[in-house]
This record gives sequence, structure tokens and C-alpha cells, in this order.
Amino acid sequence: MPLRRRPLIAIAVFVLLAVVVAGGQWYERQRGRLLPALPPVVAKATEVHVSNGADRGPGSLREALFIVAAANGPAHVIFDVNEVRLETALPALVNGHGLRLSGAGAGTAIEARALESGPVLDVSGPDTVLEGLHISGCPGAGVLVRSVRFRLAASSVDGCEVGVEIAGNASDVLIENSHFGNNGIAVRFGAAGRNSAVAGNEFRQDRDAAIWAVRSAPDGHDAQLSVHDNKFIGESTGIVAGNIPVLIEQNEFINAREADVHVVGAGATVRQNHINGGASMGIVAENARNAVIDTNELEGLTAYGVLVRGSFNTLVRNNRLHNCGYGLAFVLGDARAVSTASDNTIIEPKYNGIDVIGDSPILRHNNVLRAHAYALHIEDFEPPGGRRVPAQPFLDNNNFGNSPIHRAGAAEAAPVSTPVR
Repeated sequence: MPLRRRPLIAIAVFVLLAVVVAGGQWYERQRGRLLPALPPVVAKATEVHVSNGADRGPGSLREALFIVAAANGPAHVIFDVNEVRLETALPALVNGHGLRLSGAGAGTAIEARALESGPVLDVSGPDTVLEGLHISGCPGAGVLVRSVRFRLAASSVDGCEVGVEIAGNASDVLIENSHFGNNGIAVRFGAAGRNSAVAGNEFRQDRDAAIWAVRSAPDGHDAQLSVHDNKFIGESTGIVAGNIPVLIEQNEFINAREADVHVVGAGATVRQNHINGGASMGIVAENARNAVIDTNELEGLTAYGVLVRGSFNTLVRNNRLHNCGYGLAFVLGDARAVSTASDNTIIEPKYNGIDVIGDSPILRHNNVLRAHAYALHIEDFEPPGGRRVPAQPFLDNNNFGNSPIHRAGAAEAAPVSTPVR
């Protein structure tokens, strides 16, 4: 081959190699676009079995919690025993990658009567799930939650001072499909907690309250705590909500002893609940601000269906009450920001349909039918030795049927389309 042709051949080979390399890079780019992205590698959970129901020793719950605390990834504690009896406090649940505790078969009982104080399970790590556990007899809290993304499911807590204690720094808490009974307080929240809910549970005969969500002052940055689709049976008070935004909806309350729902301060909405029976009040809004009580059904209560006391800008709307001792009451509200009752229907109260005592609410489009005493009773409040507080409701297009309207110490009330003076 002549020497002058060799550079030309070398150049041609170089160009051909460059084309092949570029083509290969283009193919890989196109192939990457067509293929689905591979899922991230998820660390396999460390499994630890509880085979010993004693307080300590190999195979005990205590040993399992120490093992999973040191795990480098998520962990799963599986109970192979039906009962664990504790004598001393357990270590906290601190795995930082996610921890699940699963009871055996129909569930594992954790008996804590021997503990002197403190929680049975102290949840201090994120992404913790407790399922199929039955905690009983604890002098303090059954479960203390001090972290994010906690879930309690298919479990029970009975006979504890507090069933589940949710600290103020916890968020994304879900308590569902569980049973609470004979506790001091079943579930207590120190704050609303972002994305938190109590749903589908049964509460029975807790001493002070089933759900206690109370703080001394409101916080405008709080998300709303959702309490829905639960059943409350024979509670002293079903739900106490104070200065924590709570949405209470589609729950069933049966035979409460003091009140089914007690709202104090700002932020509560109570709607679409069914309240039935009991020697108690139904819904109490006390010193409440901007509360909404909407589309609830209340029946068979001995006392008031809805009592609004010392409150302002509270809306009582579209509720249905029948066969209660009394219907609605407005007592000593703020005349500068009056509350409103509209479109409520009250059938056969044993005494008065609506009581107004030292308050000036707007009463609009309400129906009071077959009241055994008065459809509307109006009375000034006169404390002993104090200043009289007049009652001056504004009445607009209400239907009181044939039941009378009465103002204590005065003539029959003015026509219902005008203010009562």
C-alpha cells in the first residue's frame, strides 16, 4: 500500500469509531427514557420475635426493644406469646428507621399493673406502628407518643390513667379501629398535631373523658385534629376540646353522664353526629369562639340538647332535636359578637324549646313543635347584688306552632319577626 494512502485510511477508521461511540451513547439515552425507573433499594426489616412473656430475659419484649434500638434499618417485633407481664419500665422505642410491633393471633396482652409510674410504651422514634396489642392496668399512660408518624390499630387500652398520651411535638398520628375502656382519659392531645386523626374506635365508660384535646391558649398555626366515625358509650364526657382546632363529625354518642361534647375556647366544629340518651347535656359550647354546631341529631337527652354559654360568634345550624328535656339554650353571651341559631328543628321537648337567659342571639328560621312548656322562654339574668344582664334576642321568621312564647316578668313577647325588647 502506498505510504500516502495510510493517513487517509487512519482518518476513516477514526471517524467510523467516533460514529459507533456516538451511536451507542444515543441508544443508551433512548433506552433510559423507555425503561421504567427502578424502585429505590429498601432495607429489609430486622425481625425480632418475643417468645418469652416474662419481664426480662432472652426472648422477652425488653430484649427485643434493645435489639431493634440498635438496628441499622427498619425493624419488626413479632409476638409469639399471648401475654407479657411487666414488672419494671421498658426502654423507649427509639429506632429511627421505622418500627412495627405486631401482636400474636387475636392479640397480645401487656399487663402493667406492677409498674409504679411512667408509660408502658414510650414511642420516641418516627414511623412506629402498634397493632394487635392489648394494654391494661397501667398507673400512667398506656402509650406515650413523642414523635411523628405514629399509628395504633386493632388494639385496646383498658384501665389506665391515660390510654394514649400525644405530646405537643407529635404529628401525623392515626388512632384507628381500637377499643378503649375504663381509663381515666382514653386519648389525650397536648396539641392538634398536623395530619392527626382518631377514627373508627370504640370508647366505653372512661372516667373523665374519652378524648381530651385541651390547651391553655389557641395557636393560629395549628392544623385541625379530625375525630370521626367513633362510638362513645357511657362516657362521663365524650370529647373535651379546648383551644385546639377539632373537627368532630359522624360519631355516635350513647348515654353520656355529663356531656357528649364540651367545647371551650376557639376552633371547634361539631357536625353530623348522632347523640342518643343519657342524663346529660348533648353539646356544650362554653366560652367558645367561632364554634360551629351543624347538622347533628340529638334525641332522648334529659337536659339540654345544645347549651351555648358565655360564647360569641357561635353558629348552631340545621340541627334536629327530639324528645329531649330542653332544646337549645343561650346564656350570658357577648352582645358585641352574638351567636346565631338558624334552621334548627326541635320536636316535643319535655319543657322549653329555646331558652334565652341574659343573652341576645339571632334566632332565625327555627322550628319548635309541640313544646310541653314554652317554645321560647326569655329571661334577664340578675345576679344577687349584681348588675342585671338583659335578654334581647332577635327573632326572624321562626315557626313555634301553637306553643307559647314567654318573657319572664313581662307581657307576651313581640311578634317573631322583630327584636324582643
